Amino acid sequence: MRTPQLSALMLAVLTFSAGAAEPQKLWEASGFKNPESAIFDRAAGAIYVSNVNGDPMKKDGNGFVSRLGSDGKVVTMEWVKGLDSPTGLALANGKLYVADVDRIAEIDLAKAEVVNRFEAPGSKFLNDLAADKSGRIYASDMVSNSIWVLDGGKLSLLTQDDALENPNGLLVEEGRLVVASWGKMAPDFATKVPGHMKTVDLATKKVSDLGSSAPVGNLDGVEPDGKGGYLVTDWMTGGLFRIASNGTATRLLPLAKGSADLGMGPDGIVIIPMMMDGTVVAYKIDPH
Repeated sequence: MRTPQLSALMLAVLTFSAGAAEPQKLWEASGFKNPESAIFDRAAGAIYVSNVNGDPMKKDGNGFVSRLGSDGKVVTMEWVKGLDSPTGLALANGKLYVADVDRIAEIDLAKAEVVNRFEAPGSKFLNDLAADKSGRIYASDMVSNSIWVLDGGKLSLLTQDDALENPNGLLVEEGRLVVASWGKMAPDFATKVPGHMKTVDLATKKVSDLGSSAPVGNLDGVEPDGKGGYLVTDWMTGGLFRIASNGTATRLLPLAKGSADLGMGPDGIVIIPMMMDGTVVAYKIDPH
């Protein structure tokens, strides 16, 4: 439960949208098993959704990836099977990469099958993935406060730093990573103080706050908003935020608990897996 002092602090930093058009719900797809991440493949006109199907830290072999059309209609629910608890997704090198507990799986899109697995020794919970222009894949380890990088077929530790405050969503920008932090958490994922946005300098590995260090939420996915800021989901409370480059957060959309790793669809559509509801929803967001 938030204290009155914390609530006041959060109200001071969170501004609520007024005057902007309400986000328009475009579609909702159902039947998923704890959907965690969504990504749009522009070349294929497809949306891929990871399904944890149970405990996100358990290696049980029942996780899978779904394939949807760009209109949100399910093409193949269990498109790629044989994963453990798949979470974050990234497209690079003509492949789909999937965070899967303590390794990254590489999926051949044409064959719809796992063709490689890259182990991250000592990792505890690889969560989100992000690709850079050169095809390197970055992975957040939410539990061990670390970030890994897959480069040239080798997965290695990039940095481990408690200042990351349990990193979740990742986004690659020029010379840095933008990190959506969950906040310092207990073993049950609860936090006394919710997280905020951070950055990691790729040259020095220095972790910095993005703007204010005031709490925003238990942050999950992050995508660029096209205006120099970010669209970010809050998993625990539920909702979609726009966060400016100075860290100021505006709640765009109230959502249920479990608002997970969002993806950007065609024409600026925001695609959000609702992990607790077993659905994936799409909204058109006012760019202003």
